[in-house]
Amino acid sequence: MTPDKPCIEIHDLTVAYNRRPVLWDVDTTLPSASLIAIVGPNGAGKSTLLKSMMGLLPVASGYVEFWGEPLRSVRHRVGYMPQRESVDWDFPASVFDVVLMGRYGKLGLFKRPRAADRDAAMECIRSVGLEDFANRQISRLSGGQQQRVFLARALAQDADVYLMDEPFAGVDAATESTILSVLKQMRESGKTIVVVHHDLHAVAEHFDWTVLLNMHLVASGETASVMTAANLQKAYGGRLHLLTEVTQLVQQHERSIRKG
Repeated sequence: MTPDKPCIEIHDLTVAYNRRPVLWDVDTTLPSASLIAIVGPNGAGKSTLLKSMMGLLPVASGYVEFWGEPLRSVRHRVGYMPQRESVDWDFPASVFDVVLMGRYGKLGLFKRPRAADRDAAMECIRSVGLEDFANRQISRLSGGQQQRVFLARALAQDADVYLMDEPFAGVDAATESTILSVLKQMRESGKTIVVVHHDLHAVAEHFDWTVLLNMHLVASGETASVMTAANLQKAYGGRLHLLTEVTQLVQQHERSIRKG
């Protein structure tokens, strides 16, 4: 990695659907080896930001760079986990088949997976606790298990940066805990993980860095500096009880870190 450049730079990014802007002039940088949350109310442009970073949506203006390079130059270093709802789960494939697909970016065109790729895919399946389901058809999995498959597929890409669109949506408590544990292990190994999330309490407790959106960038920085009552008020409006609760949680978390 390039130490004198930010991991991700988003510069004056504006994205529009049918000429109607849904993101305005988002400008921020994101650090390496961090667990980063993108949060904001419904319709704030969270998934739009992630998709535009991946080049899946055209941008009206601005740009995104990874390590000072455009995505096309470093695509092999950037992994993506889309929303579960965007996938046809009736497709006749097993858990192992789907996770092995994550290795194809490393293989190149027309090359068949090697034994090492199969071993890597199986290790990723084990890491999310699905080794007993490796041969099961994906249509026969629960929603939480499908999210774990998606996470294992992302891990199999062996990227340096991962962009994940709502990996916690619709999962049970056990799956949420598993996903959080895996993400933290990835961060400890030097990976950068950018996650669209809805649970402000979980973000306050577990994430290093937060991007707070409401079509515009409200704030971006270390979670404790972003999750203030004033910033949350700007983004979410008048839900004062929720905002106070989240702010208190951030403060408690910061105190526990200082004591530890």
